[in-house]
Amino acid sequence: MSTTTETKQRTVAARFETKDLITFDKDHVYGDWRDEFHKNGCVLIKNVITPERAQYYCDKQIQWLKNFELGFDEKNPDTWTAEHLPISFKGGMYYAYCAPHERMAWEARTEPKVVEIFEKLWGTKELITSFDGMNISLPNRKDLNWSPWPHCDQNPERKGMQAVQGLLNYAPNGPKDGGLMLMKGSANLCPPPELQYMDLFLFSEKDIKWFEERGCELVKIDMEPGDFVLWDSRTMHYACLPEGEQIRHVQYICMTPRKFADDEALKAKKYCFDKFIGTTHWPHCNIRPAEEKPMRDGEVCPKYRTEPFEKPIITDQVLQLAGVKPY
Repeated sequence: MSTTTETKQRTVAARFETKDLITFDKDHVYGDWRDEFHKNGCVLIKNVITPERAQYYCDKQIQWLKNFELGFDEKNPDTWTAEHLPISFKGGMYYAYCAPHERMAWEARTEPKVVEIFEKLWGTKELITSFDGMNISLPNRKDLNWSPWPHCDQNPERKGMQAVQGLLNYAPNGPKDGGLMLMKGSANLCPPPELQYMDLFLFSEKDIKWFEERGCELVKIDMEPGDFVLWDSRTMHYACLPEGEQIRHVQYICMTPRKFADDEALKAKKYCFDKFIGTTHWPHCNIRPAEEKPMRDGEVCPKYRTEPFEKPIITDQVLQLAGVKPY
């Protein structure tokens, strides 16, 4: 059996940690955003990058859509349909076409204040990152049938806080601009899910009421360009589509301590990094290589690609965050 095949088979079935990987003093007062995070399981952090830098990423994401040469025009809503766009998940999440390894994705992951947030959260500078996708959601699309899909991304068999997800927001994101819905306070509660996968639990409307009856609050996280939001992976959440005129622009970013990863996980990450393959939200385990090819009309999308349009600039920091190079 080849090393590649072994790596993929080993990491499809993640090993559940049934003990806390890290503990926090519940009575400790940090005097910063960590207090709100540990209380509610989520927090909005303002001005992590400048508005100018956020606009840079908006422009990069728009150009990425246009690079496929499917007729997409950001100024013409008539082209905001599936036939003019690469294949996405839930109407705007892009994980295929090597999107997780575009230069702009790695630039976002290595923004100094983004890295600093995860360093402060976990109490270490030795971090690894997920190879997560981005979200470019176009408003008022008439070719989508969308409904809420409340879920959490950590199996209850994993004890304690083992992963924390984040997103870096690039465009104005108000009440009508779609975005992240979070059930504040739900991280330590878990009703029986409707459907259960590896680390994906899907909830129903009655589960939302179950959370609310226990003091949790479902909130839409409104953001300005350059803001960053963090949430415990045990927190129930979902993304909703924009209804106004503003395109939603987001990069998903998750980092955890390198020490959480075993050798098998690191081998899998190297394989994914070398092949420009995306992963789950998890940086240190459940490293399922996202090798499913995007399908269009029952066939592999003619625009399928195995390299980013713009490859990342390889630095020691990128290699360390990728899990390829030790600290």
